[in-house]
Amino acid sequence: MKKKLAVVALGGNALSRGDQAGTIDEQEQNTTETLENLVFLIREGYDLVITHGNGPQVGNILMRNDAGEQVYNIAQMPIDICVADSQGGIGYMIERMFRNVLNKHKIEKNVVCIVTCVLVDTNDPAFNDPQKRIGKIYTREQADELASRKGWIFREEVKNIGGYRRVVPSPVPKDIMNQSIIRDLAVKGNIVIAAGGGGIPVYIDENYDVRPAEAVIDKDLASSLLASLISADEFYILTDVPYIYINYRKPDQQIREFLNYDDALKYLNEGQFAKGSMEPKIKACLNFIERGGRMSVITEAFKLADRKYGSKITMEYEDERR
Repeated sequence: MKKKLAVVALGGNALSRGDQAGTIDEQEQNTTETLENLVFLIREGYDLVITHGNGPQVGNILMRNDAGEQVYNIAQMPIDICVADSQGGIGYMIERMFRNVLNKHKIEKNVVCIVTCVLVDTNDPAFNDPQKRIGKIYTREQADELASRKGWIFREEVKNIGGYRRVVPSPVPKDIMNQSIIRDLAVKGNIVIAAGGGGIPVYIDENYDVRPAEAVIDKDLASSLLASLISADEFYILTDVPYIYINYRKPDQQIREFLNYDDALKYLNEGQFAKGSMEPKIKACLNFIERGGRMSVITEAFKLADRKYGSKITMEYEDERR
């Protein structure tokens, strides 16, 4: 059996759902259910690199950060440290849950988590137009109060649960540090967890030193870049919808199960996909195909193993009809 290398991006909401309190028991259960869906890829001979979101989690870390300063006079940490904290915590949880899933299925594999820095450009226009949603959902009144008191920027939540979420800059990832190590570990049969939360945003200064950037990188764009840099065959985005839709949540909503590159790009340019939600996922999938990737898939986190679900994007339709 010819082995394939796949990068699988777990959405933050595949780990912590918006209608939950976000307890560790809930997150561990959600993570386990998601990882169960990856077992069939292992049995089909795939090497795996797992990436993950951190939107709800890093937002909670930032809120604890703020509460610690107000109540106990504990110095606040910058966003890059909070992203690193979320990488370590979520990566540990995924590693532990995956080891337990593998043990259940009698599969012997190493699972390793790599804290990953991702390079960004400080001149990226995203720093002047924050779009990345993080943290919990607030009411309009709560959002207005926090915006007035703390200078935070909020945008309306695009999903059907309503409310408002804080947004921060989300620059385009330019390069992934330790990419060769990630690939080397993966193709030797180890399951690698990397680029969590889009990676820790850093830049190189005039002295070639690594410096932090105050941002949260979109995990789908960073995952797509990582998939391309390590020459992955396939790229999966696991989220909370089973398909790509056009005219989403309108009377004429339609499923698009198979898309070629040109049609997906056309829908993107027509504005079919919401900013900060499905749009970066489509861009990430197209970027992977454009760089030579074989197939991108978007589907619901708990339905990957059921091949009747999921939208597949390839360069041409006939490449991946199953």
